[in-house]
Amino acid sequence: MHFHIRTALPSDYPAIYHLNKEEMGYDYPLEETKAKLAALLQQEGDQIFVAVADGLVVGYLHLRDYDVLYAPHMKNVMGIAVSSRYKRMGIGRALLETGEKWAIQNGAKAIRLVSGEERTGAHAFYRRCGYTSNKSQINFKKYL
Repeated sequence: MHFHIRTALPSDYPAIYHLNKEEMGYDYPLEETKAKLAALLQQEGDQIFVAVADGLVVGYLHLRDYDVLYAPHMKNVMGIAVSSRYKRMGIGRALLETGEKWAIQNGAKAIRLVSGEERTGAHAFYRRCGYTSNKSQINFKKYL
Protein backbone atom coordinates (compact mmCIF):
# COMPACT_ATOMS: atom_id res chain seq x y z
CA MET A 1 0.00 0.00 0.00
CA HIS A 2 1.34 3.40 -0.99
CA PHE A 3 0.99 6.49 1.19
CA HIS A 4 2.71 9.83 1.50
CA ILE A 5 3.16 12.46 4.20
CA ARG A 6 2.50 16.13 3.59
CA THR A 7 1.83 19.29 5.54
CA ALA A 8 -1.81 19.60 6.58
CA LEU A 9 -4.16 21.89 4.68
CA PRO A 10 -7.20 23.74 6.04
CA SER A 11 -9.40 21.42 3.96
CA ASP A 12 -8.15 18.39 5.95
CA TYR A 13 -10.36 19.29 8.92
CA PRO A 14 -13.12 16.67 8.29
CA ALA A 15 -10.59 13.83 8.24
CA ILE A 16 -8.82 15.15 11.35
CA TYR A 17 -12.18 15.49 13.09
CA HIS A 18 -12.98 11.83 12.33
CA LEU A 19 -9.54 10.64 13.42
CA ASN A 20 -9.89 12.53 16.70
CA LYS A 21 -13.36 11.12 17.30
CA GLU A 22 -12.93 7.54 16.10
CA GLU A 23 -9.31 6.83 17.03
CA MET A 24 -8.72 9.01 20.08
CA GLY A 25 -12.21 9.40 21.52
CA TYR A 26 -12.28 13.21 21.32
CA ASP A 27 -15.64 14.42 20.05
CA TYR A 28 -14.64 18.04 19.43
CA PRO A 29 -17.19 19.71 17.13
CA LEU A 30 -16.49 19.65 13.39
CA GLU A 31 -16.77 23.41 12.85
CA GLU A 32 -14.52 24.10 15.83
CA THR A 33 -12.00 21.60 14.45
CA LYS A 34 -12.10 23.56 11.19
CA ALA A 35 -11.43 26.87 12.94
CA LYS A 36 -8.76 25.40 15.24
CA LEU A 37 -6.90 23.76 12.35
CA ALA A 38 -6.92 26.99 10.34
CA ALA A 39 -5.56 28.92 13.33
CA LEU A 40 -2.86 26.35 14.16
CA LEU A 41 -1.65 26.25 10.57
CA GLN A 42 -0.93 29.98 10.87
CA GLN A 43 1.09 29.69 14.09
CA GLU A 44 4.84 29.56 13.71
CA GLY A 45 5.48 27.09 16.57
CA ASP A 46 2.99 24.48 15.34
CA GLN A 47 3.41 21.92 12.59
CA ILE A 48 0.78 19.45 11.43
CA PHE A 49 1.53 16.60 9.04
CA VAL A 50 -1.02 14.27 7.47
CA ALA A 51 -0.66 10.83 5.93
CA VAL A 52 -2.56 10.29 2.68
CA ALA A 53 -3.42 6.83 1.34
CA ASP A 54 -5.95 5.91 -1.33
CA GLY A 55 -6.63 9.63 -1.77
CA LEU A 56 -7.74 9.97 1.88
CA VAL A 57 -6.17 11.56 4.95
CA VAL A 58 -5.69 8.49 7.16
CA GLY A 59 -3.43 9.89 9.87
CA TYR A 60 -1.98 13.04 11.32
CA LEU A 61 0.72 14.31 13.65
CA HIS A 62 0.59 17.68 15.42
CA LEU A 63 3.80 19.05 16.94
CA ARG A 64 4.31 22.26 18.88
CA ASP A 65 7.22 24.10 20.45
CA TYR A 66 7.95 23.01 24.02
CA ASP A 67 10.22 25.23 26.05
CA VAL A 68 10.81 25.10 29.78
CA LEU A 69 13.45 26.60 32.04
CA TYR A 70 15.01 23.24 32.90
CA ALA A 71 15.61 21.57 29.51
CA PRO A 72 16.71 22.41 25.95
CA HIS A 73 14.25 23.28 23.20
CA MET A 74 11.92 20.41 22.35
CA LYS A 75 8.86 19.73 20.27
CA ASN A 76 5.76 18.35 21.95
CA VAL A 77 3.47 15.85 20.24
CA MET A 78 0.04 17.34 20.73
CA GLY A 79 -1.72 14.58 18.83
CA ILE A 80 -1.05 11.60 16.63
CA ALA A 81 -3.69 9.33 15.14
CA VAL A 82 -3.92 6.75 12.37
CA SER A 83 -7.14 5.23 11.08
CA SER A 84 -7.68 1.70 12.40
CA ARG A 85 -8.06 0.49 8.81
CA TYR A 86 -4.51 1.68 8.05
CA LYS A 87 -2.64 0.68 11.21
CA ARG A 88 0.41 -1.60 11.07
CA MET A 89 1.33 -0.31 7.62
CA GLY A 90 4.14 2.03 8.70
CA ILE A 91 2.07 5.21 8.65
CA GLY A 92 2.45 6.10 12.33
CA ARG A 93 6.19 5.49 12.19
CA ALA A 94 6.47 7.59 9.00
CA LEU A 95 4.56 10.42 10.66
CA LEU A 96 6.87 10.34 13.68
CA GLU A 97 10.00 10.18 11.51
CA THR A 98 8.78 13.15 9.45
CA GLY A 99 8.09 15.05 12.67
CA GLU A 100 11.51 14.17 14.04
CA LYS A 101 13.25 15.49 10.90
CA TRP A 102 11.23 18.70 11.09
CA ALA A 103 12.06 19.03 14.80
CA ILE A 104 15.80 18.69 14.14
CA GLN A 105 15.63 21.24 11.31
CA ASN A 106 13.93 23.63 13.75
CA GLY A 107 16.50 23.31 16.52
CA ALA A 108 14.84 20.78 18.80
CA LYS A 109 16.99 18.49 20.92
CA ALA A 110 14.15 16.08 21.75
CA ILE A 111 10.51 15.28 21.19
CA ARG A 112 8.18 15.08 24.15
CA LEU A 113 5.13 12.85 24.03
CA VAL A 114 2.51 12.04 26.65
CA SER A 115 0.03 9.24 26.24
CA GLY A 116 -2.99 8.18 28.26
CA GLU A 117 -2.36 5.44 30.80
CA GLU A 118 -4.91 3.15 29.14
CA ARG A 119 -3.32 3.37 25.66
CA THR A 120 -1.00 0.42 26.17
CA GLY A 121 -0.92 -0.46 22.47
CA ALA A 122 0.22 3.06 21.66
CA HIS A 123 2.88 2.83 24.38
CA ALA A 124 4.30 -0.33 22.80
CA PHE A 125 4.34 1.43 19.40
CA TYR A 126 6.20 4.46 20.80
CA ARG A 127 8.79 2.20 22.41
CA ARG A 128 9.32 0.39 19.07
CA CYS A 129 9.94 3.83 17.54
CA GLY A 130 12.68 4.58 20.07
CA TYR A 131 10.75 6.63 22.62
CA THR A 132 11.40 5.94 26.29
CA SER A 133 9.31 6.62 29.37
CA ASN A 134 11.06 8.33 32.24
CA LYS A 135 8.20 9.06 34.66
CA SER A 136 4.52 8.75 35.43
CA GLN A 137 2.37 11.82 35.90
CA ILE A 138 -1.14 12.84 36.82
CA ASN A 139 -2.63 15.30 34.35
CA PHE A 140 -4.56 18.09 36.08
CA LYS A 141 -6.98 20.36 34.27
CA LYS A 142 -9.23 23.22 35.34
CA TYR A 143 -11.86 24.43 32.90
CA LEU A 144 -12.32 28.19 32.85
